This record gives sequence, structure tokens and C-alpha cells, in this order.
Amino acid sequence: MPFLAEMRQVLHRQSLSKKEKLRSSEDFIKAYREGKRIKLPGITIITVKNSLPYCRIGISVSKKFGKAVKRNRAKRLIRELFRRNKQIFPLGHDLIFMPHRKCLCLGWKELETNLARAFKASNRC
Repeated sequence: MPFLAEMRQVLHRQSLSKKEKLRSSEDFIKAYREGKRIKLPGITIITVKNSLPYCRIGISVSKKFGKAVKRNRAKRLIRELFRRNKQIFPLGHDLIFMPHRKCLCLGWKELETNLARAFKASNRC
């Protein structure tokens, strides 16, 4: 049974909880005003410090991106990128991801390596 308890803890760390999501418009506005922008191929990321011991994520996709199917696919892709790579993001920051149309054309590995390179190589936050 200790194996099952350990497995549950691992799965819980990999999930995306409610506390890790940006939901209030005030948080988004603060990030747009005060945040630093990191431009990657296919995605722009805005980072701003928060007073919490964990990282929070927000996703902003404009209607220029495409119809709802494409916008929702981009959001799912970004949430999965964040969920699988939580360890590379700085603690105590709010991150807003803004995908561009090119985002869906890039492969998973390319997006993941660009993201890792942006946050690991240089402490931009």
C-alpha cells in the first residue's frame, strides 16, 4: 500500500489545481502593466511576481487566433506544457501565456525545448 500512496502524491504534483490558475481580472491587469515579456516562437509569456509560494498560470487567446476549436486547442496545449514542466518555472510568479497562430504549427518537442531554454538558461524572472 505505500506504493499507492506514493503514486498518488506524484500524480497530485503533476496535476493542475485551481490555486495554480489565474482567474481574477485584477491579476491579469497587473501582469499586463508590470510584467516582463518573453517572446518565443509561437508564444509570448508575461511574467510578474506574486506573493505566493507557487506559480500561477493564465492563458489569453484573442479571437484573431482563429475559431473556438483552434483557440481551445491552443489553451489545452499550453495547460499541458505547464503541467508537465512545472519544475522549470520560477516559484512565486504569475505567468500569462499568449499564443500566436504559429503555435499550433510547431511540434510538441519544439515548444517544450523553447520553453525550457527560455526559463532555464537565463533567469529572466
